[in-house]
Amino acid sequence: MTDLKIYSAQAKAKIAFEPIDANNVRMYVCGPTVYDFAHIGNARPAIVFDMMFRLLKHFYGDDHVTYVRNITDVDDKINARAKLEGRTIEQVTKDTTAQYHKDIDALGVLRPTVEPFATDHIPEMIEIIQSLIDKGNAYAAEGHVLFSVSSMPTYGDFSNRNIEDMLAGARVDVAAYKRDEMDFVLWKPSNEGIPAWDSPWGAGRPGWHIECSAMSKKHLGDTFDIHGGGLDLIFPHHQNEVAQSCCANGTTFMAKYWMHNEFLNVEGEKMSKSLGNFLTISDARKQYPAESLRLMMLMTHYRKTINWSKDAASEAIALLNKWHDKVENIGDVTEDDISADFIKALSDDLNTPKAISILHQLDGNQLKASAQFMGLLMESKASFTKFKPASAEIDEATILKLIATRQEAKRNKDWALADKIRDDLLAQSVLIKDGAEGANWEYKK
Repeated sequence: MTDLKIYSAQAKAKIAFEPIDANNVRMYVCGPTVYDFAHIGNARPAIVFDMMFRLLKHFYGDDHVTYVRNITDVDDKINARAKLEGRTIEQVTKDTTAQYHKDIDALGVLRPTVEPFATDHIPEMIEIIQSLIDKGNAYAAEGHVLFSVSSMPTYGDFSNRNIEDMLAGARVDVAAYKRDEMDFVLWKPSNEGIPAWDSPWGAGRPGWHIECSAMSKKHLGDTFDIHGGGLDLIFPHHQNEVAQSCCANGTTFMAKYWMHNEFLNVEGEKMSKSLGNFLTISDARKQYPAESLRLMMLMTHYRKTINWSKDAASEAIALLNKWHDKVENIGDVTEDDISADFIKALSDDLNTPKAISILHQLDGNQLKASAQFMGLLMESKASFTKFKPASAEIDEATILKLIATRQEAKRNKDWALADKIRDDLLAQSVLIKDGAEGANWEYKK
């Protein structure tokens, strides 16, 4: 028994964490869909649940905690990106996965115990889908298989939504083959050039939701302790995971505790390519020390919206400089050196801001050990202070050449190329402004 408490959306309160099996504590977190470089918003769940992984291992031991974070490598966005860039789907997923690992490794995120790829679990998905059909919770129609929402009386309880809210949130496609507009896809046919696997319902590919049900079941079992992800996943993704997993497995719950991190804004605004404030982890790492990016994320509680700003970056860098000065001559430390008050703060629903406030009060071994538990102060002071931000600006001649190419693409109605050039320039802080007399540009800071 530990003092760990986790906020429960259902109970609307923090409740004591009691694992199903203390010798086998299990956590599943929705990982990236590997079609593009991860943005800084994607870094938040990676860091948040990395902290939970560290805390669970501290309490229950490395050998008694299993953390699964998946890779979604079959998705329509991946197919579209491959077609746009003239690359194979395998090239897109391989390169994007490698970049994701490079980025979050730099942020001090530990690798999970298991990192399953969706495409390695197609047989498990088919098995669950067939079970749902056999139990009357799903049906085949025109090469598709759909989950029958009306077959589950408690559907919607998990996400606390009524039918009207769910219809609005799901943006459902009311296809002719659906028995009910709320029914969602478990399996769908693939056109030529799109990944396809043989199944009892014809060659096709899985729907998004079934992937996580199959991967969590294989690696963690029918039920497990914690399921995590961003707040935006509660509906429809997590609601549908619960529905198909509980119906297929004959259980009353999928995960005992659900944790959802809030969103991230940039300089007070929602991150958006159209606003010119879209920032990938890769680009952020060129502007700020990776350690400061991690600290910036942890300075806000995971259930609160983060406001990413230059001021916050400066504050994080200043704090790390101060702490590096304090521990510069400290040797190796162990978990026994970690502050008890620091662990107590983290145990209160992962209260990282309070834990950081305690770091301010520490010195010597306690400071170094506690900060390192948080994934900070892992490099030397010399290494941290030698970081120099890269220039975000590209030369004007290159910008003008790309704008000319974009204008030509628009004349040829090659909208995909035009959009790609616009987005690539935005990623480098160059905002294109289209007008009646052509296009001009400015640096968007």
